[in-house]
Amino acid sequence: MKLKMINLPHLADQVFGVPHYATRQIMDSVKAVLVPRLQGNGSPDLSMAFESDDVPEPEKTQSAGGVAVIPVHGILVPRRGQITAACTELTSYERIRGMISAALSDAAVSEIVLDINSGGGAAAGCKELADYIFQSREVKPITAIVNFSAYSAAYFIASACSKVIVSQTSGVGSIGVIMEHMEASKWEESIGLKFTTLFRGDNKNNGSQHEPLTEQAQTMFQGLIDQMYEVFTSSVAEYRGMTQQAVIDTQAALYTGADAVAAGLADEVSDPQSAINAIAAKYRTPQQSILLRASVMDMQTQL
Repeated sequence: MKLKMINLPHLADQVFGVPHYATRQIMDSVKAVLVPRLQGNGSPDLSMAFESDDVPEPEKTQSAGGVAVIPVHGILVPRRGQITAACTELTSYERIRGMISAALSDAAVSEIVLDINSGGGAAAGCKELADYIFQSREVKPITAIVNFSAYSAAYFIASACSKVIVSQTSGVGSIGVIMEHMEASKWEESIGLKFTTLFRGDNKNNGSQHEPLTEQAQTMFQGLIDQMYEVFTSSVAEYRGMTQQAVIDTQAALYTGADAVAAGLADEVSDPQSAINAIAAKYRTPQQSILLRASVMDMQTQL
């Protein structure tokens, strides 16, 4: 396996100053790895490494007995992601869409199952994937099995499915938006750095890490957050047949088991393996079985 280092400034651009459909825990976990390295206090080791683009991606869709099981695990990102040496799994929206598209085109597949264990991720690209799932469920049933977390962006995706199944201890929700601004001016001053920025356009320099967040920038970013929140809540309401106000009233709370069903965010309570067995039983012969892979990560489950 070939490894290359992540461009840390580029990664910071994906973390700070942009809206996320992610839990507070996801944000803190990423910052715990990223910020020390940006400050030069952490070794730039392989814990922040990806596979090189010239390495073929492993096939992860499990198909048997008319059912395709597609993993939706770890931090969700717009473009291609892999597993890091720190065991932080990244799954891209484009990859999920590609696997769903392949399953829809496969005549041997009668139903698609999303095996979800994620605390969310990037807002960019999430709505587009969710809409694709919502439209595709008219072609074939698409069931979301929460195994064991579907929060924020992961719930955005789950809500678009034909059915959402949770266990007694698995959770859904966190329907909200979060964004952080990293202000590094004091740190830069302490190491003797000073940046002078020249720009044209009143909003061009909004969110600069070299100065405190201005009132103008905060107003602009809050408008962006409000827009992303509107997209999230209105979409879940459409997918789930709820009122938008009912979705807003969840106030980004987390729901497990029967409480998730009562809140209208899930349809059925079942442990993941029993759920996949019940789905497979509709299509398989007695000799066939499907094992549902549980990819449980502390970052997603310790909430």
